[in-house]
Amino acid sequence: MRSLGKTRRTLTVGLCAIAVAAATAAPAHAEQAATAADRPAAAGTPGWSLKDTGTDVRLRGLAPVSRKTAWVAGSKGTVLRTTDGGRNWLDVSPPGADALEFRDVEAFDGRRAVVLAIGEGEASRVLRTEDGGASWTESFRNTDARAFYDCITFFDSRHGLAMSDPVDGKYRILSTGDGGRSWKVLPDAGMPPALPGEAGFAASGQCLVSSGRKDVWLATGGGATARVLHSADRGLNWTVAESTIPAGDPARGVFALAFRDRTHGLAVGGDYRADQASPRAAAVTGDGGRSWGQAQTPPPAYRSGVAWLPHSRSAALAVGPTGTDLTTDGGRSWRSFDTGSFDTVDCTPDFGCWASGEKGRVARLEF
Repeated sequence: MRSLGKTRRTLTVGLCAIAVAAATAAPAHAEQAATAADRPAAAGTPGWSLKDTGTDVRLRGLAPVSRKTAWVAGSKGTVLRTTDGGRNWLDVSPPGADALEFRDVEAFDGRRAVVLAIGEGEASRVLRTEDGGASWTESFRNTDARAFYDCITFFDSRHGLAMSDPVDGKYRILSTGDGGRSWKVLPDAGMPPALPGEAGFAASGQCLVSSGRKDVWLATGGGATARVLHSADRGLNWTVAESTIPAGDPARGVFALAFRDRTHGLAVGGDYRADQASPRAAAVTGDGGRSWGQAQTPPPAYRSGVAWLPHSRSAALAVGPTGTDLTTDGGRSWRSFDTGSFDTVDCTPDFGCWASGEKGRVARLEF
């Protein structure tokens, strides 16, 4: 307990340092900040420490297990695993998967993980390993040309869901009760109709997220409004609420969600096109997603990943192609503290916060 308390105090001091630095940073320092983003944080300075993965593929899938162990997945059927805090990465990609686009990975420990490949028809697949990636078993292959799977989430080591863009006007949900060894399509009677043009974004593995034993949320975009769907019974029945994040275009909407419990959640997104502005790129809920409020000071640009910091009721990180932002007031205001590009972010209870993205970039938050 003494060690955990010391770590918590270090985290608190570090968050305060980030918040102060972000609030006082001058635009003239942008070039210097960009350079700093590509090297490890100096002693005593909170920031991302880049880890050499040995690959240049885009890694949109991320599943940290601890400060030492993490899985990443991405383009060209790539899956990597580290067990020493990112000093060394083992290529554990499934054989013959070069044509697959892995966009989500969920890991239970250093040996058991499930990866989701996205795409139309048979391009959407789920694979599972129980031996650290030494061997893989394909447990699901989509045979419906109308389906396109985007994200996967687990409530525990046995129960999980995967979601597809709408089929026949409703989102399609897959369910597993054996840790991803087998999957079945859930009935859609309790799923609200999708809006015209509405879909999920396979950008960070966070368009479908869970908290606790039964609660799960689904993020949407592309329709007239960006919405968040919620189920309290593991995907059988859903309610829907509009977010404040702009939509009305196939490139706009909610890209990522994070819930620290069944009531307090964050949403980030915007317009992923680099030449388009993304106002109101973050929203917050305190009632389980029944209603969403706009962030008073949102991130300055499109964000595709978001995560609560461990053991905190108010601090979270958001990442995107143009940088990382921090909130210390539960999502009401955000301040940038790094300009490096990342697609997704996640944290573990032992204060292991990781991010991954384009050109093989993986980093861990250091203090």
